[in-house]
Amino acid sequence: MSQQEQLLVMLEDRKNSLLGRREVKALFRGAAGKLKKTEAAEQLAGQLGVDKKSVIPINLFCETGMTDIHATFYIYESEEAAKKQLPRFRMLRTMPKADRKKLLDEEKAERLKAKQAAAAEAKSGGGKK
Repeated sequence: MSQQEQLLVMLEDRKNSLLGRREVKALFRGAAGKLKKTEAAEQLAGQLGVDKKSVIPINLFCETGMTDIHATFYIYESEEAAKKQLPRFRMLRTMPKADRKKLLDEEKAERLKAKQAAAAEAKSGGGKK
C-alpha cells in the first residue's frame, strides 16, 4: 500500500470555516480505471490522518489520454454538517453497497405501507359521506 500512497499528490488543501469543512484537491498518478471513489477517500484519509467517514469524494475525473485522476474531496468536522450541506445521494454513495440497498429497501417498504394505509382510509372514509 505504500506504493499507492506515493501515487497520491496533494494539490490544494483549503479550510472553509464558513461551511465547516476542508476542501482538498489531489492527484492520483497512474490510477485511471483502477481506483474507486471509496478507495480514494480511504487513501486520502490515511494520508491526512482523519476519519474516513468524514471524507466525502465530490469529483474524480481523468483527462482524455491521461492516466492521472484529479480528485476533489470535502472533509467535514461532523457528519451532521455534511448531511445538512450535501445532497442525500452523496452520503448514500459513501455507504457500502449492501447497507445502501438495505436502507433504500426499508424506506421503499415504509412508503408503500403509508400509501396503502392512505388508500384504505380514503376508501373507507369516502363511502360514509
